[in-house]
Amino acid sequence: MQFSFRMPVAVQILLCIAKFGGMFKTTSTFLASSVNVHPVIIRKTLGQLRNAGLVEVAAGVGGAKLMKKPQDITLQDIFQAVEDDEDLFHIQDNPNPRCPVGRNIKLVLGSRLSTVKEHMLADFSQITLEDLLADVAKAEEKQQ
Repeated sequence: MQFSFRMPVAVQILLCIAKFGGMFKTTSTFLASSVNVHPVIIRKTLGQLRNAGLVEVAAGVGGAKLMKKPQDITLQDIFQAVEDDEDLFHIQDNPNPRCPVGRNIKLVLGSRLSTVKEHMLADFSQITLEDLLADVAKAEEKQQ
């Protein structure tokens, strides 16, 4: 199973805004150069982050800025801003009703997947953008 790349892209965008916001205009083109995706993807993600109250985006070449301090933004906040968590684990819609596994798969697997999602979001709530900024700094130190 492969998850969407929206959350990692959103995290990278927010890290860049936090790290470079005072030095550069964090425009969609600038952010796209870090993420290595088309600026349209960045603009869409910024819109989702703006709707969640995490960033403010100035039209044109004004760039984006954080609306909260990095220590107040969690991975859970970011995940909920950009992902459709209702569909995090999608169980096939039309399993064979004549098969004992098929007719019971949603009942058997659904609650367990919900528990996994709850644990994941609880873990996400403990990790802040500030934590990740510190990890980026440590990673940079090791590479020098």
